[in-house]
Amino acid sequence: MNEITRWIILQWRRFDWLPEWAVIALVVALCVGVGWVAHRVVFSILRLIVKSRDLFWRGVVERARKKLRILVILITIAVGVTISPLDPAPSAQIRHVCGFFSILVLGWIALDAVDMWAVVYLRRFNLQSPDNLIARKHITQTRILQRVAVVVVGMVTVALALMTIPGVRQWGVSLLASAGVVGIIAGLALQPVLTNLLAGIQIAVTQPIRIDDAVIVEGEWGNIEEITSTYVVVRLWDWRRMVLPLSYFISKPFQNWTRENARLIGSAFFYVDYAAPMDRLRAAFEAIVRASPHWDGDVQVLQVTDVTERTAQVRCLASAANAGAAFDLRCEIREGMLAFMRDECPEALPRDRMRWPDGEEAWTPPGKDD
Repeated sequence: MNEITRWIILQWRRFDWLPEWAVIALVVALCVGVGWVAHRVVFSILRLIVKSRDLFWRGVVERARKKLRILVILITIAVGVTISPLDPAPSAQIRHVCGFFSILVLGWIALDAVDMWAVVYLRRFNLQSPDNLIARKHITQTRILQRVAVVVVGMVTVALALMTIPGVRQWGVSLLASAGVVGIIAGLALQPVLTNLLAGIQIAVTQPIRIDDAVIVEGEWGNIEEITSTYVVVRLWDWRRMVLPLSYFISKPFQNWTRENARLIGSAFFYVDYAAPMDRLRAAFEAIVRASPHWDGDVQVLQVTDVTERTAQVRCLASAANAGAAFDLRCEIREGMLAFMRDECPEALPRDRMRWPDGEEAWTPPGKDD
């Protein structure tokens, strides 16, 4: 090493007629130029290697192109200041800065690889298909694991980068060793983040919810629109968004209407008179359900489920392919049955009855003749 250093010093003595800063700039520029050419050559070779491989590797190489160029420039700058006549102290500082940013760039490349893996994996599934249970299952797992991986890779990258700075590294070691109270406070402050991070992993594995699931949370009906590493966005039926922490779906009860499949049985209730002809009502109900495009051809039941002091309660059940179709089918049943009772079966409409006691005459309004 000493021989190499002496040889480099002898070479620089040939440029004594130039200012020192000009020599340093010339050396760094020359190193960066060599690195630029090397980057183009190596990247061309990488393209040829991955050309026959799958989409993942081609995508990773294409996404890493600019980042690798930045990494090469940082490395060549560090090499340039090392072999230039720059003083050792500023040269070491520049190398530390280049090392710090080089680690960040490597983490950036790793995040791109994670994102590319998610893109390639999710290309197999179509969320718009009618029976999208498997697609929702894999999309949910992939999105949650992707966000967890981003958090972990980001934390590791920043930690490794900070470890290259001696002052920060020493401060971190002394803080962990002698300031346990600060560590406890930091742990308590990070508890919600860690709780949601672990809840995200648990949701990805057990999947109580998936993307596009129909759920009822906090008394509101909606669909799971987005699952991040810390919260869930529920798109409500009136286009509002409800944002809930991930831990909510682990610690609190909620309804998932599409847990195993999207099919649902919708119910519609109405009240009829005691004298209502149930056979005619049942026939009308079946005709309405069969004519609806929302019915899946499975369940259709009309039953008297309760009797009050004035009316009989009738429940209509009909199945549909998903929650949206079930809601529309229920509305069609209500509208159709009301129209049928109004136009064709008025005796089914609820009515009040009054009976005069025997031996008493009915009341006649004043001014009216018998």
